[in-house]
Amino acid sequence: MGQIHILGAGVMGLVMATELAARGHQISISDPAGGPGPGACSWWAGGMLAPECEAESAEEPVARLGAEAAAWWQKHSGCVSYQGTLVLADPRDRADLSRFARLTKGHQTLDEAGISALEPDLAGRFRQGLFFADEAHLAPRAALKALVAGLAARGITITAAPPAKPALTTALTPTLTIDCRGLAARDQLTDLRGVRGEMLLIRCEGVTLSRPVRLLHPRIPLYIVPRGDGVFMLGATMIESDLRGAITLRSMMELMAAAWAIHPGFGEAALIATGADARPAFPDNLPRLIRRGDVLFANGLYRHGFLLSPATARMAAEHIETGAQPEFLHEVSP
Repeated sequence: MGQIHILGAGVMGLVMATELAARGHQISISDPAGGPGPGACSWWAGGMLAPECEAESAEEPVARLGAEAAAWWQKHSGCVSYQGTLVLADPRDRADLSRFARLTKGHQTLDEAGISALEPDLAGRFRQGLFFADEAHLAPRAALKALVAGLAARGITITAAPPAKPALTTALTPTLTIDCRGLAARDQLTDLRGVRGEMLLIRCEGVTLSRPVRLLHPRIPLYIVPRGDGVFMLGATMIESDLRGAITLRSMMELMAAAWAIHPGFGEAALIATGADARPAFPDNLPRLIRRGDVLFANGLYRHGFLLSPATARMAAEHIETGAQPEFLHEVSP
C-alpha cells in the first residue's frame, strides 16, 4: 500500500490517521481549517465514553464496539478519566429510571446514601440512581490536540486545503484516499443527514462533580460533564436538522433548567461559551465504511464520534491491510 491521504481532521480523520500511522502506513491529511477547531462538530462534543449508557437507545454495535474506545483514547491521548457515569431521575420520573435500568447492563442501583457517597454535593437531592462504574470520559479538545501532537511527532502535519471531492487516483496521487469530511461528504453520500446538537460551557465554583451525570427527563435528557477547575459542559440536544450556528434560546433555557434540577447551585454559574453543530448520520445512526474504487468513505458517527471512531478506524485498517469485509463496510464498488 502506498501513501494514504485523509480528507478531514475532525475526530474521524484524526483517529483514522493515528490508527494507520501506528500501524506503519504513510499518511497525509488535509482539512480546510488546518486542524480541529470550532468548525468541527467534535469540538463541541461531550466526550463521554459510555457504551453501556448509550445502549439504552442505540443499536447493539454501539455498546459492543464502543467498549474499545476508552483504552484506545488513553493509549493515544492520555486524556481519559475513569470515574464511571451516574444516571439520575427526579422521583416523579422514577419510571424512566426503571426503564433505563432494564435496557442497560453493567450498572449498580444506588439509594440516596450511595449517591451521596459518590457525589457529596448531590446529598439529599435524589433518592435513587444507577452507577456505571466501568465507563469513562475525556475532554474532547484536549484529546484532539493530543492526536495532532502525536501525528506531528511522527512527521505528519495537517495541510490547510479547500474542501474537495475525492478524485480517482492516478500515478501522481496517493494509492488510497479516505474521506472523513462529515456532512461535507454529502456531495458523494446522498443519504447523510444532519443531527443538530447544542451545548453550554459554564463555570460554577459552588458545585463539585467527579464524573458525568445524566439526568433523565421526559423532554430533554441532560448530561453534565466536569472539565476540572469548576468548568462543566452541559449538553446536548438531538434535533433533526443540519442547521449550524448559534444555540437557540429555547434549547439554552431547557439545558439551564435541567442543570438547576440537578443542583440549584448551577443557577449561579457563569456562562463561558455556547456551541452548536450538526453531526453526520445515516438512516440507521450507525457508522459506515464505503469503498468506491480508490476512495474509502468513513462517516456517519452520529453522536458517537469519540465512542465509535476507534472501532471504525480499526475496521478500516484491517480492510486496507487484509481485504477483510468489516462490520461497518456498507458498500464496495469498483
